[in-house]
Amino acid sequence: MAVAGVTEQRVAASVILTRGDGDDVEVYLVERSKRLRFFGGYLAAPGGVLDDRDGSDLVVCALRELFEETGVLLSPVAQRIADDQRDSIRAALLDGGDERWETAVASAAGIGDRLEPLCVLTTPEFAQTRYEAHFFHAELPRNEWPTIIEGELVDGAFCKPGEALRRWLEGELLIVPPMLTLLRILDEAGPGGFYEQVAVEAKRYHEGELHPVFFSPGVHMCALRTPTVPPATTTNTYLVGHRELWIVDPATPDADEQARLFDALDRYVDKGRELKGILVTHHHEDHVGAVVPTSQRYGLDVHAHRLTLERLPQGFLAGRELNDGDTIELGRAPDGAEDWRLEVLHTPGHDRGHLAFVETRYRAAVVGDLVSTVSTIVIDPPEGHMTTYMRSLHRMLEVDIQTLYPAHGPAARDGHALLRDYITHRKDREDKIVAALAVEPASLAALVATVYDDVDPAVFGLAERSLLAGLIKLEEEGRAGQVGDAWVAT
Repeated sequence: MAVAGVTEQRVAASVILTRGDGDDVEVYLVERSKRLRFFGGYLAAPGGVLDDRDGSDLVVCALRELFEETGVLLSPVAQRIADDQRDSIRAALLDGGDERWETAVASAAGIGDRLEPLCVLTTPEFAQTRYEAHFFHAELPRNEWPTIIEGELVDGAFCKPGEALRRWLEGELLIVPPMLTLLRILDEAGPGGFYEQVAVEAKRYHEGELHPVFFSPGVHMCALRTPTVPPATTTNTYLVGHRELWIVDPATPDADEQARLFDALDRYVDKGRELKGILVTHHHEDHVGAVVPTSQRYGLDVHAHRLTLERLPQGFLAGRELNDGDTIELGRAPDGAEDWRLEVLHTPGHDRGHLAFVETRYRAAVVGDLVSTVSTIVIDPPEGHMTTYMRSLHRMLEVDIQTLYPAHGPAARDGHALLRDYITHRKDREDKIVAALAVEPASLAALVATVYDDVDPAVFGLAERSLLAGLIKLEEEGRAGQVGDAWVAT
Protein backbone atom coordinates (compact mmCIF):
# COMPACT_ATOMS: atom_id res chain seq x y z
CA MET A 1 0.00 0.00 0.00
CA ALA A 2 1.27 3.45 -0.85
CA VAL A 3 1.63 5.86 2.00
CA ALA A 4 1.54 9.63 1.69
CA GLY A 5 4.81 11.40 1.09
CA VAL A 6 6.30 14.56 -0.36
CA THR A 7 9.16 14.67 -2.83
CA GLU A 8 12.16 16.43 -1.33
CA GLN A 9 14.74 18.22 -3.45
CA ARG A 10 18.24 18.76 -2.10
CA VAL A 11 21.20 20.66 -3.53
CA ALA A 12 24.56 18.90 -3.69
CA ALA A 13 28.05 19.40 -5.09
CA SER A 14 30.45 16.78 -6.46
CA VAL A 15 33.99 16.99 -7.78
CA ILE A 16 35.30 15.07 -10.77
CA LEU A 17 38.92 14.76 -9.61
CA THR A 18 41.33 13.78 -12.38
CA ARG A 19 45.01 13.24 -12.93
CA GLY A 20 46.93 12.87 -16.18
CA ASP A 21 45.88 14.03 -19.63
CA GLY A 22 44.89 12.71 -23.02
CA ASP A 23 44.63 8.94 -23.16
CA ASP A 24 46.22 8.75 -19.70
CA VAL A 25 43.53 10.73 -17.86
CA GLU A 26 42.16 8.99 -14.77
CA VAL A 27 39.17 9.80 -12.55
CA TYR A 28 39.05 9.32 -8.79
CA LEU A 29 36.05 7.17 -7.78
CA VAL A 30 34.95 6.64 -4.19
CA GLU A 31 33.11 3.52 -3.05
CA ARG A 32 30.04 4.18 -0.90
CA SER A 33 29.38 1.89 2.07
CA LYS A 34 26.79 -0.80 1.43
CA ARG A 35 24.97 0.25 4.59
CA LEU A 36 24.02 3.62 3.05
CA ARG A 37 20.39 3.91 1.98
CA PHE A 38 21.23 6.06 -1.04
CA PHE A 39 23.41 4.20 -3.57
CA GLY A 40 25.07 2.01 -0.97
CA GLY A 41 27.82 -0.10 -2.57
CA TYR A 42 28.13 2.10 -5.68
CA LEU A 43 31.11 4.06 -7.01
CA ALA A 44 30.64 7.82 -7.28
CA ALA A 45 32.50 11.11 -7.35
CA PRO A 46 33.45 12.75 -4.04
CA GLY A 47 30.60 15.02 -3.02
CA GLY A 48 27.64 15.67 -0.78
CA VAL A 49 24.77 17.90 0.20
CA LEU A 50 25.00 21.65 0.69
CA ASP A 51 24.68 22.37 4.42
CA ASP A 52 24.80 25.23 6.91
CA ARG A 53 28.61 25.18 6.99
CA ASP A 54 28.63 26.20 3.34
CA GLY A 55 26.05 28.96 3.49
CA SER A 56 24.69 28.95 -0.02
CA ASP A 57 28.08 28.65 -1.67
CA LEU A 58 28.35 25.55 -3.84
CA VAL A 59 32.08 26.09 -4.36
CA VAL A 60 32.63 25.96 -0.59
CA CYS A 61 30.46 22.82 -0.46
CA ALA A 62 32.52 21.16 -3.21
CA LEU A 63 35.83 22.07 -1.54
CA ARG A 64 34.61 20.84 1.86
CA GLU A 65 33.25 17.56 0.53
CA LEU A 66 36.43 16.91 -1.45
CA PHE A 67 38.53 17.48 1.67
CA GLU A 68 36.23 15.51 3.98
CA GLU A 69 36.01 12.50 1.70
CA THR A 70 39.50 12.39 0.17
CA GLY A 71 41.74 14.68 2.23
CA VAL A 72 42.62 16.64 -0.92
CA LEU A 73 42.90 20.42 -0.52
CA LEU A 74 42.84 22.80 -3.45
CA SER A 75 44.62 26.15 -3.54
CA PRO A 76 44.27 28.71 -2.13
CA VAL A 77 42.56 27.02 0.84
CA ALA A 78 45.48 24.61 1.06
CA GLN A 79 47.79 27.54 1.88
CA ARG A 80 45.56 28.54 4.81
CA ILE A 81 45.74 25.19 6.65
CA ALA A 82 48.97 24.03 8.25
CA ASP A 83 50.11 20.51 7.44
CA ASP A 84 50.02 19.48 11.10
CA GLN A 85 46.38 20.58 11.38
CA ARG A 86 45.00 18.79 8.33
CA ASP A 87 44.06 15.53 10.00
CA SER A 88 42.37 17.15 12.99
CA ILE A 89 40.40 19.61 10.84
CA ARG A 90 39.29 16.82 8.51
CA ALA A 91 38.19 14.66 11.45
CA ALA A 92 36.29 17.58 12.95
CA LEU A 93 34.54 18.28 9.63
CA LEU A 94 33.50 14.65 9.37
CA ASP A 95 32.10 15.02 12.88
CA GLY A 96 30.06 18.11 12.03
CA GLY A 97 32.20 21.23 11.69
CA ASP A 98 35.34 23.15 12.54
CA GLU A 99 35.95 26.89 12.97
CA ARG A 100 39.47 26.52 11.57
CA TRP A 101 38.01 25.34 8.25
CA GLU A 102 35.55 28.22 8.15
CA THR A 103 38.35 30.68 8.90
CA ALA A 104 40.58 29.23 6.18
CA VAL A 105 37.79 29.44 3.61
CA ALA A 106 36.81 32.97 4.63
CA SER A 107 40.38 34.23 4.41
CA ALA A 108 41.25 32.66 1.06
CA ALA A 109 40.69 34.83 -2.00
CA GLY A 110 39.68 33.12 -5.23
CA ILE A 111 38.76 29.83 -3.55
CA GLY A 112 37.15 28.52 -6.70
CA ASP A 113 40.12 29.12 -8.98
CA ARG A 114 41.01 25.40 -9.12
CA LEU A 115 37.39 24.27 -9.57
CA GLU A 116 35.76 24.39 -13.00
CA PRO A 117 31.94 24.24 -13.13
CA LEU A 118 30.97 21.27 -15.26
CA CYS A 119 27.19 20.75 -15.26
CA VAL A 120 24.04 20.41 -13.17
CA LEU A 121 22.16 17.10 -13.21
CA THR A 122 18.91 16.55 -11.30
CA THR A 123 17.64 13.14 -10.19
CA PRO A 124 14.67 12.11 -12.36
CA GLU A 125 11.22 11.95 -10.79
CA PHE A 126 11.36 8.28 -9.79
CA ALA A 127 12.93 9.16 -6.42
CA GLN A 128 11.25 10.73 -3.40
CA THR A 129 14.49 12.57 -2.63
CA ARG A 130 15.80 14.31 -5.73
CA TYR A 131 19.27 15.83 -5.89
CA GLU A 132 20.18 18.91 -7.86
CA ALA A 133 23.80 17.89 -8.25
CA HIS A 134 26.32 20.54 -9.27
CA PHE A 135 29.39 18.89 -10.75
CA PHE A 136 32.80 20.55 -10.76
CA HIS A 137 36.10 19.41 -12.25
CA ALA A 138 39.47 19.68 -10.56
CA GLU A 139 42.89 18.33 -11.40
CA LEU A 140 44.77 16.63 -8.58
CA PRO A 141 47.33 19.18 -7.30
CA ARG A 142 50.97 18.27 -7.04
CA ASN A 143 51.87 16.98 -3.57
CA GLU A 144 48.25 16.01 -2.85
CA TRP A 145 47.04 12.43 -2.64
CA PRO A 146 43.50 11.20 -1.83
CA THR A 147 42.89 8.96 1.16
CA ILE A 148 39.67 7.45 2.51
CA ILE A 149 38.62 7.48 6.16
CA GLU A 150 36.28 4.50 6.42
CA GLY A 151 32.71 5.39 7.31
CA GLU A 152 30.23 6.48 4.65
CA LEU A 153 33.00 5.60 2.19
CA VAL A 154 35.04 2.40 2.24
CA ASP A 155 37.52 2.82 -0.60
CA GLY A 156 38.71 5.03 -3.44
CA ALA A 157 40.98 4.77 -6.46
CA PHE A 158 41.94 6.43 -9.74
CA CYS A 159 40.73 4.63 -12.85
CA LYS A 160 40.71 5.35 -16.56
CA PRO A 161 37.15 6.05 -17.77
CA GLY A 162 37.22 3.26 -20.34
CA GLU A 163 38.49 0.75 -17.80
CA ALA A 164 35.76 1.68 -15.30
CA LEU A 165 33.10 1.32 -18.00
CA ARG A 166 34.51 -2.04 -19.12
CA ARG A 167 34.46 -3.40 -15.59
CA TRP A 168 30.90 -2.10 -15.15
CA LEU A 169 29.80 -3.86 -18.34
CA GLU A 170 31.35 -7.07 -17.04
CA GLY A 171 29.40 -6.80 -13.81
CA GLU A 172 32.44 -6.14 -11.62
CA LEU A 173 31.49 -2.61 -10.51
CA LEU A 174 28.39 -0.66 -9.54
CA ILE A 175 28.51 3.00 -10.62
CA VAL A 176 25.91 5.67 -9.91
CA PRO A 177 24.01 6.69 -13.09
CA PRO A 178 25.24 10.30 -13.39
CA MET A 179 28.84 9.16 -12.95
CA LEU A 180 28.31 6.58 -15.70
CA THR A 181 27.20 9.38 -18.01
CA LEU A 182 30.23 11.55 -17.22
CA LEU A 183 32.66 8.63 -17.56
CA ARG A 184 31.16 7.74 -20.93
CA ILE A 185 31.49 11.31 -22.19
CA LEU A 186 35.09 11.60 -20.95
CA ASP A 187 35.96 8.28 -22.58
CA GLU A 188 34.34 9.25 -25.90
CA ALA A 189 35.30 12.93 -26.10
CA GLY A 190 38.60 12.88 -24.19
CA PRO A 191 39.71 15.73 -21.93
CA GLY A 192 39.74 18.16 -24.87
CA GLY A 193 36.07 17.73 -25.72
CA PHE A 194 34.78 16.82 -22.27
CA TYR A 195 33.39 20.19 -21.17
CA GLU A 196 31.66 20.91 -24.46
CA GLN A 197 29.99 17.51 -24.74
CA VAL A 198 28.90 17.50 -21.09
CA ALA A 199 27.24 20.90 -21.62
CA VAL A 200 25.42 19.62 -24.71
CA GLU A 201 24.04 16.52 -22.97
CA ALA A 202 23.16 18.29 -19.71
CA LYS A 203 21.17 20.86 -21.68
CA ARG A 204 19.20 18.10 -23.41
CA TYR A 205 18.33 16.45 -20.09
CA HIS A 206 17.29 19.82 -18.66
CA GLU A 207 14.99 20.29 -21.64
CA GLY A 208 13.26 16.95 -21.01
CA GLU A 209 15.27 14.22 -22.73
CA LEU A 210 15.17 11.03 -20.67
CA HIS A 211 18.29 10.52 -18.61
CA PRO A 212 20.35 7.39 -19.35
CA VAL A 213 19.54 5.82 -15.97
CA PHE A 214 21.24 2.42 -15.65
CA PHE A 215 21.67 0.70 -12.30
CA SER A 216 23.12 -2.33 -14.12
CA PRO A 217 24.02 -2.94 -17.78
CA GLY A 218 21.24 -3.63 -20.24
CA VAL A 219 18.32 -2.13 -18.28
CA HIS A 220 17.48 1.50 -19.06
CA MET A 221 15.02 2.97 -16.53
CA CYS A 222 12.66 5.59 -17.99
CA ALA A 223 10.53 7.19 -15.27
CA LEU A 224 7.43 8.76 -16.85
CA ARG A 225 4.47 10.50 -15.23
CA THR A 226 1.35 8.36 -14.81
CA PRO A 227 -1.95 8.49 -12.88
CA THR A 228 -0.54 6.22 -10.19
CA VAL A 229 -0.94 5.92 -6.41
CA PRO A 230 0.86 8.48 -4.21
CA PRO A 231 3.57 8.98 -3.15
CA ALA A 232 4.65 7.70 -6.57
CA THR A 233 4.10 10.13 -9.45
CA THR A 234 5.77 8.04 -12.16
CA THR A 235 5.88 4.51 -13.48
CA ASN A 236 9.14 3.07 -14.77
CA THR A 237 9.19 1.91 -18.35
CA TYR A 238 12.23 -0.31 -18.92
CA LEU A 239 14.21 -0.78 -22.12
CA VAL A 240 15.87 -4.16 -21.70
CA GLY A 241 18.59 -5.44 -23.98
CA HIS A 242 21.55 -4.11 -25.90
CA ARG A 243 21.49 -4.42 -29.67
CA GLU A 244 17.98 -5.85 -29.40
CA LEU A 245 15.59 -3.98 -27.11
CA TRP A 246 12.36 -5.02 -25.39
CA ILE A 247 10.07 -2.35 -23.96
CA VAL A 248 8.64 -3.35 -20.58
CA ASP A 249 5.49 -1.54 -19.39
CA PRO A 250 5.12 1.47 -21.74
CA ALA A 251 3.00 3.06 -19.05
CA THR A 252 2.27 6.73 -19.51
CA PRO A 253 -1.01 7.93 -21.08
CA ASP A 254 0.31 11.52 -21.21
CA ALA A 255 1.08 12.67 -24.76
CA ASP A 256 4.08 14.80 -23.71
CA GLU A 257 5.54 11.94 -21.68
CA GLN A 258 4.95 9.53 -24.56
CA ALA A 259 6.88 11.94 -26.78
CA ARG A 260 9.84 11.69 -24.37
CA LEU A 261 9.68 7.87 -24.55
CA PHE A 262 9.42 7.89 -28.33
CA ASP A 263 12.37 10.28 -28.56
CA ALA A 264 14.48 7.81 -26.54
CA LEU A 265 13.34 4.89 -28.70
CA ASP A 266 14.02 6.84 -31.90
CA ARG A 267 17.54 7.61 -30.69
CA TYR A 268 18.17 3.93 -30.11
CA VAL A 269 16.86 3.07 -33.59
CA ASP A 270 19.05 5.79 -35.13
CA LYS A 271 22.05 4.11 -33.44
CA GLY A 272 21.21 0.80 -35.10
CA ARG A 273 19.33 -0.86 -32.23
CA GLU A 274 16.39 -3.12 -33.06
CA LEU A 275 13.11 -2.84 -31.17
CA LYS A 276 11.87 -6.42 -30.69
CA GLY A 277 8.56 -6.09 -28.87
CA ILE A 278 6.59 -4.97 -25.83
CA LEU A 279 6.31 -6.85 -22.53
CA VAL A 280 3.64 -6.03 -19.94
CA THR A 281 3.86 -7.01 -16.27
CA HIS A 282 0.10 -6.56 -15.63
CA HIS A 283 -2.95 -4.69 -16.83
CA HIS A 284 -3.32 -1.83 -14.30
CA GLU A 285 -3.83 1.55 -15.92
CA ASP A 286 -0.59 3.07 -14.63
CA HIS A 287 1.36 0.39 -16.53
CA VAL A 288 -0.32 0.31 -19.94
CA GLY A 289 -1.11 3.88 -20.99
CA ALA A 290 1.34 3.85 -23.90
CA VAL A 291 0.96 0.19 -24.95
CA VAL A 292 -1.29 0.87 -27.93
CA PRO A 293 0.53 4.01 -29.23
CA THR A 294 3.93 2.29 -28.89
CA SER A 295 2.72 -0.90 -30.56
CA GLN A 296 1.20 1.02 -33.45
CA ARG A 297 4.05 3.52 -33.91
CA TYR A 298 6.78 0.89 -34.13
CA GLY A 299 4.76 -2.11 -35.36
CA LEU A 300 5.59 -4.11 -32.22
CA ASP A 301 3.77 -7.14 -30.84
CA VAL A 302 2.66 -7.08 -27.22
CA HIS A 303 3.48 -10.09 -25.04
CA ALA A 304 1.97 -10.71 -21.61
CA HIS A 305 0.11 -13.25 -19.50
CA ARG A 306 -3.24 -14.31 -20.97
CA LEU A 307 -5.14 -12.61 -18.15
CA THR A 308 -3.33 -9.37 -18.97
CA LEU A 309 -3.77 -9.54 -22.74
CA GLU A 310 -7.52 -9.98 -22.24
CA ARG A 311 -7.76 -6.71 -20.32
CA LEU A 312 -5.45 -4.38 -22.22
CA PRO A 313 -6.81 -1.39 -24.16
CA GLN A 314 -7.69 -2.45 -27.69
CA GLY A 315 -5.64 -1.57 -30.75
CA PHE A 316 -2.29 -3.24 -30.05
CA LEU A 317 -0.61 -5.95 -32.11
CA ALA A 318 -1.06 -9.18 -30.16
CA GLY A 319 1.97 -11.35 -29.50
CA ARG A 320 2.69 -14.38 -27.31
CA GLU A 321 0.80 -15.41 -24.25
CA LEU A 322 3.58 -15.64 -21.68
CA ASN A 323 3.62 -18.30 -18.99
CA ASP A 324 5.81 -19.13 -16.06
CA GLY A 325 9.08 -20.65 -17.27
CA ASP A 326 9.04 -19.07 -20.74
CA THR A 327 12.19 -17.36 -22.00
CA ILE A 328 12.78 -14.42 -24.32
CA GLU A 329 15.99 -14.15 -26.34
CA LEU A 330 17.96 -10.92 -25.87
CA GLY A 331 20.88 -11.55 -28.23
CA ARG A 332 24.36 -10.61 -27.01
CA ALA A 333 24.76 -8.99 -23.60
CA PRO A 334 26.46 -5.57 -23.32
CA ASP A 335 29.79 -7.26 -22.52
CA GLY A 336 29.48 -9.55 -25.55
CA ALA A 337 28.31 -12.64 -23.64
CA GLU A 338 26.08 -14.94 -25.66
CA ASP A 339 22.89 -16.81 -24.77
CA TRP A 340 21.42 -13.80 -22.98
CA ARG A 341 17.76 -14.25 -22.10
CA LEU A 342 14.86 -13.01 -20.06
CA GLU A 343 13.24 -15.58 -17.80
CA VAL A 344 9.48 -15.19 -17.27
CA LEU A 345 8.02 -15.69 -13.81
CA HIS A 346 4.31 -15.67 -13.00
CA THR A 347 4.04 -13.67 -9.75
CA PRO A 348 0.31 -13.22 -8.98
CA GLY A 349 -1.12 -11.69 -5.84
CA HIS A 350 -1.19 -7.99 -6.66
CA ASP A 351 -2.83 -8.95 -9.94
CA ARG A 352 -3.77 -12.39 -11.25
CA GLY A 353 -1.76 -12.08 -14.45
CA HIS A 354 1.26 -10.39 -12.93
CA LEU A 355 4.65 -11.29 -14.44
CA ALA A 356 8.26 -10.56 -13.52
CA PHE A 357 11.29 -10.83 -15.81
CA VAL A 358 14.84 -11.82 -14.83
CA GLU A 359 17.73 -11.34 -17.25
CA THR A 360 20.34 -14.07 -17.16
CA ARG A 361 23.67 -12.19 -17.51
CA TYR A 362 23.58 -9.80 -14.53
CA ARG A 363 20.54 -11.34 -12.77
CA ALA A 364 18.59 -8.07 -12.82
CA ALA A 365 14.88 -8.53 -12.08
CA VAL A 366 12.15 -6.29 -13.52
CA VAL A 367 9.28 -7.00 -11.14
CA GLY A 368 6.44 -4.57 -11.87
CA ASP A 369 4.28 -4.09 -8.77
CA LEU A 370 5.60 -7.05 -6.82
CA VAL A 371 7.47 -4.50 -4.67
CA SER A 372 8.23 -0.78 -4.71
CA THR A 373 11.06 1.32 -3.33
CA VAL A 374 8.86 4.34 -2.52
CA SER A 375 5.95 2.64 -0.72
CA THR A 376 4.30 -0.67 -0.02
CA ILE A 377 2.00 -2.37 -2.54
CA VAL A 378 -1.79 -2.29 -2.47
CA ILE A 379 -3.39 -5.76 -2.42
CA ASP A 380 -6.97 -5.07 -3.51
CA PRO A 381 -9.46 -7.97 -3.38
CA PRO A 382 -10.81 -9.75 -5.27
CA GLU A 383 -8.08 -9.19 -7.91
CA GLY A 384 -5.50 -8.94 -5.17
CA HIS A 385 -5.02 -11.97 -2.93
CA MET A 386 -2.73 -11.76 0.07
CA THR A 387 -1.86 -15.46 0.41
CA THR A 388 -0.95 -15.62 -3.26
CA TYR A 389 1.01 -12.39 -3.02
CA MET A 390 3.05 -13.67 -0.08
CA ARG A 391 3.73 -16.87 -1.99
CA SER A 392 5.07 -14.79 -4.91
CA LEU A 393 7.35 -12.79 -2.59
CA HIS A 394 8.76 -15.99 -1.12
CA ARG A 395 9.17 -17.52 -4.54
CA MET A 396 11.12 -14.50 -5.84
CA LEU A 397 13.29 -14.71 -2.76
CA GLU A 398 14.42 -18.14 -3.96
CA VAL A 399 15.37 -16.85 -7.43
CA ASP A 400 19.00 -15.86 -8.10
CA ILE A 401 18.70 -12.08 -8.53
CA GLN A 402 20.93 -9.07 -7.91
CA THR A 403 19.54 -5.63 -8.77
CA LEU A 404 15.76 -5.43 -8.47
CA TYR A 405 13.86 -2.98 -10.69
CA PRO A 406 10.39 -2.00 -9.43
CA ALA A 407 7.71 -0.14 -11.35
CA HIS A 408 7.83 2.71 -8.85
CA GLY A 409 11.00 4.15 -7.35
CA PRO A 410 14.71 3.58 -7.93
CA ALA A 411 16.26 0.16 -8.31
CA ALA A 412 17.36 -1.82 -5.25
CA ARG A 413 20.97 -3.08 -5.32
CA ASP A 414 20.14 -6.02 -3.04
CA GLY A 415 16.90 -7.44 -4.38
CA HIS A 416 16.71 -10.18 -1.77
CA ALA A 417 17.05 -7.68 1.08
CA LEU A 418 14.11 -5.68 -0.26
CA LEU A 419 12.00 -8.82 -0.61
CA ARG A 420 12.81 -9.82 2.96
CA ASP A 421 11.80 -6.36 4.14
CA TYR A 422 8.46 -6.73 2.35
CA ILE A 423 7.82 -10.14 3.89
CA THR A 424 8.66 -8.81 7.34
CA HIS A 425 6.44 -5.78 6.84
CA ARG A 426 3.46 -7.94 5.84
CA LYS A 427 4.03 -10.23 8.81
CA ASP A 428 4.17 -7.25 11.17
CA ARG A 429 0.96 -5.86 9.70
CA GLU A 430 -0.74 -9.24 10.08
CA ASP A 431 0.37 -9.40 13.72
CA LYS A 432 -1.30 -6.03 14.32
CA ILE A 433 -4.56 -7.34 12.82
CA VAL A 434 -4.45 -10.41 15.05
CA ALA A 435 -3.70 -8.29 18.12
CA ALA A 436 -6.56 -5.90 17.36
CA LEU A 437 -9.08 -8.73 16.89
CA ALA A 438 -7.92 -10.31 20.15
CA VAL A 439 -9.13 -7.20 21.98
CA GLU A 440 -12.62 -7.01 20.46
CA PRO A 441 -14.54 -7.52 17.22
CA ALA A 442 -14.27 -4.52 14.95
CA SER A 443 -15.48 -3.20 11.61
CA LEU A 444 -13.12 -2.64 8.72
CA ALA A 445 -13.28 1.13 9.27
CA ALA A 446 -12.45 0.76 12.97
CA LEU A 447 -9.63 -1.68 12.32
CA VAL A 448 -7.87 0.46 9.75
CA ALA A 449 -7.22 3.24 12.26
CA THR A 450 -5.61 0.72 14.63
CA VAL A 451 -3.73 -1.48 12.20
CA TYR A 452 -2.55 1.41 10.00
CA ASP A 453 -1.90 3.93 12.76
CA ASP A 454 1.51 4.65 11.20
CA VAL A 455 0.18 6.04 7.89
CA ASP A 456 -1.50 9.26 6.83
CA PRO A 457 -5.29 9.02 7.36
CA ALA A 458 -5.65 10.47 3.86
CA VAL A 459 -4.79 7.02 2.46
CA PHE A 460 -7.02 5.00 4.79
CA GLY A 461 -9.23 4.20 1.80
CA LEU A 462 -6.37 2.36 0.12
CA ALA A 463 -5.29 0.89 3.44
CA GLU A 464 -8.73 -0.66 3.88
CA ARG A 465 -8.26 -2.65 0.69
CA SER A 466 -4.99 -4.20 1.87
CA LEU A 467 -6.50 -4.65 5.34
CA LEU A 468 -9.38 -6.57 3.79
CA ALA A 469 -6.89 -8.74 1.90
CA GLY A 470 -5.14 -9.48 5.19
CA LEU A 471 -8.43 -10.36 6.90
CA ILE A 472 -9.41 -12.68 4.03
CA LYS A 473 -6.06 -14.44 4.42
CA LEU A 474 -6.75 -14.96 8.13
CA GLU A 475 -10.24 -16.16 7.33
CA GLU A 476 -8.88 -18.71 4.84
CA GLU A 477 -6.54 -19.94 7.56
CA GLY A 478 -9.37 -20.25 10.09
CA ARG A 479 -8.02 -17.43 12.26
CA ALA A 480 -10.70 -14.78 11.64
CA GLY A 481 -14.27 -14.49 10.44
CA GLN A 482 -16.97 -11.94 9.73
CA VAL A 483 -20.16 -11.50 11.77
CA GLY A 484 -22.33 -8.83 10.22
CA ASP A 485 -20.12 -5.78 9.71
CA ALA A 486 -17.59 -6.87 12.30
CA TRP A 487 -14.51 -9.04 11.97
CA VAL A 488 -13.79 -11.40 14.86
CA ALA A 489 -10.99 -13.71 15.91
CA THR A 490 -11.79 -17.42 15.54
